[in-house]
Amino acid sequence: MRSDRIKKGIARTPHRGLLMATGVSKKNINAPYIGIASSFTDLVPGHVGMRDLERQIEKGIHSAGGQAFIFGVPAVCDGISMGHSGMRYSLPSRDLIADCVETMAEAHQLDGLVLLSNCDKITPGMLIAALRINIPTIVVTAGPMLDGESKCEKLTMIKGSFEAVGKFRNGIIDEERLLELEEESCPSAGSCQGMYTANTMACLTEVMGMSLPFCATSSAVSSKKRRIAFESGMQSVYLAQNNICPKDIIDRDTLRNAIIADLAMGGSTNSFLHILALANAGNINVTLDDFEQLSHEIHQIVKLDPSAEPTMTDFHKAGGVPALLKALTDANVGIADKLTASGLKLSEITANAYINNSLIHPYDEPFTTKPGLGILYGNLAPDGCVTKISGIDESCYEFEGVARTFDSEEDAMNALEEDKIKAGDILIIRYEGPKGGPGMREMLAPTSLLVGKGLGTSCALITDGRFSGGTRGICIGHVCPEAANGGPIALIQNGDKIKIDINSRKIDLLVSDEELEKRREALKPFELRCNSGYLLKYAKNVKDASCGAIVG
Repeated sequence: MRSDRIKKGIARTPHRGLLMATGVSKKNINAPYIGIASSFTDLVPGHVGMRDLERQIEKGIHSAGGQAFIFGVPAVCDGISMGHSGMRYSLPSRDLIADCVETMAEAHQLDGLVLLSNCDKITPGMLIAALRINIPTIVVTAGPMLDGESKCEKLTMIKGSFEAVGKFRNGIIDEERLLELEEESCPSAGSCQGMYTANTMACLTEVMGMSLPFCATSSAVSSKKRRIAFESGMQSVYLAQNNICPKDIIDRDTLRNAIIADLAMGGSTNSFLHILALANAGNINVTLDDFEQLSHEIHQIVKLDPSAEPTMTDFHKAGGVPALLKALTDANVGIADKLTASGLKLSEITANAYINNSLIHPYDEPFTTKPGLGILYGNLAPDGCVTKISGIDESCYEFEGVARTFDSEEDAMNALEEDKIKAGDILIIRYEGPKGGPGMREMLAPTSLLVGKGLGTSCALITDGRFSGGTRGICIGHVCPEAANGGPIALIQNGDKIKIDINSRKIDLLVSDEELEKRREALKPFELRCNSGYLLKYAKNVKDASCGAIVG
């Protein structure tokens, strides 16, 4: 055991004394040491119930003969940090979380880890750490919140609050109804209800085999989630005793399984950033080309909020991730049969999976032959950009409009709120990339306002920033190279025409090469928007979104 380095031999007498000071008994001093990396906080709805799950994991570890140690990591709520300067810290927190987990596990020579996570950047941050240090690890994602309801209307965080703001400002609902929706849209602890980033990453963690079956979809307030937490604690000791490590589970085939599942269920565009970052952390040969190749091959067979009415609650009832994997395996679309942290192979998990075909369609009867996500290239995005195809009305797959440029999210929001954006406009929100923001802010507020104002099919939004998993409409993000690095998005001027073609995966600025070269020569060098602190370090070291916005 790794922990022998801190507890075996005469020279480790002081170390054992300090461990006993934490409450470790002499009987348990030689047990496997399992760290519980918990992102509990009272600030984030997805994490407020984790104290109970910590206890369940701890019970499981001790029941299996291990010694549990809980330590904390940061957690940012993208919803609460949305639409102001706080959002600049969300994506950078992913690397901060990875550093925290790595530091605690290595400094104390832990034998294994249980990563108790939820929400957007926490899960990928913890997985990055798991691949870096490569000690036996299992993940417990805390689960989605219950669906909201008001006057027999099913609510989610997006449709019940963010889009409600646009409806109110457009006169569709009154203030009394707005306040009702505000109060009832998020009725419990848990990650927000739809296939947004938190739940996308929870599902992909289960697809990759790093969490137990049904962990992704079991409600945060369910007894099933408590049982999964307990069983994960027990399993962590088995993994440590048998030295089964993340790199024994996650490889190129595993990450391609995740991409296939992501495309099939129309997940969040943020998954592109996180899978690429995982590939980097594990030195795995997966690039944007893998997304591009698979995005032409995979059909969408699951359609959840925000692109449809069903939520994660409905997905769980329909069979959850095992059912999705069974449908994809039966269709022979390339799902590899891999070992999982449960000790089972994927084929054993999916063998008898229940599938409700009204929500998880047979592969030969998809919602659409288009995947849920897509990568576009063109002279506006030579290194690629991403879109959530599942959130775009098919009538808008070919869209041409006129550019309205904004150098920050705030400027774009002001124009939207003052009704200065009209049908046919394409909002360009730039200098919001990983370096330019800094921090690559999510654009849920402007995209929700567009939909709420009834412009979801008549306007588009293009940004070098990113979108929430709750975004829908004609929205193109992660434009690379970003404006701060002199990408073509920095050269767009008001009135330029832009053509988006989802079918052919193209995005082009309809301006001549000669004119663009003149604009490039006149473009002023970008100056960083921060001069101290964590964001300055991040801005100086972060790479492009096409590389997963990794730091280093």
